[in-house]
Amino acid sequence: MRVVLAEDLFLLRDGLVRTLQEHGCDVVAAVDNGPSLLKALVEEEPDVAVVDVRLPPTFTDEGLQAALEARRKRPGLPVLVLSQYVDQLYANELLAGGDGGVGYLLKDRVTHTDQFIDAVRRVAGGGTVMDPQVIAKLLARSDARGTTGSLTPRERDVLELMAEGRSNAAIASALHFSESAVAKHTASIFAKLRIDSSPETNRRVLAVLAYLKR
Repeated sequence: MRVVLAEDLFLLRDGLVRTLQEHGCDVVAAVDNGPSLLKALVEEEPDVAVVDVRLPPTFTDEGLQAALEARRKRPGLPVLVLSQYVDQLYANELLAGGDGGVGYLLKDRVTHTDQFIDAVRRVAGGGTVMDPQVIAKLLARSDARGTTGSLTPRERDVLELMAEGRSNAAIASALHFSESAVAKHTASIFAKLRIDSSPETNRRVLAVLAYLKR
């Protein structure tokens, strides 16, 4: 698996490169700024990009914007963004394209090697990975606006796991009930939120997060 990595802190960048290489990844470029990231993504055509949101020269959302520009040039490019912050705008912009694997992890998560590598592989394979803390905070903000108040506690549990990109089988295992029960809860969630219940896991997550940003 060919990876382009963008992280401005040398020690963290070096650690991520070593971790990826130790797990069989070919890091074809490791850069520390937005323009270099865009150039690497276009020229190297990696299987996945692992991108810090805030990069030089602006230290705002330079990394995210470079990744989004690369996705416009190469639709479907898998992108896993890393951030120190839960920012709803980052999630919205990342998920807006609707095609290809996407992920949003808080930087604390990269210290858990197995979780980080699993996220990289899932995104490279076209899946969606959202940090549980990101989902929890987005849901809390939606609660404050009253947008998820119609959901039952069990439906909220299903929604959180669905938004992490888990399959019905994985949700059933985590919540200790049958897949048919998960399917019923899922159908109820989409009915209450008035969003299309596409069978594709990635599209389900995109739909849920599109609702939560309202």
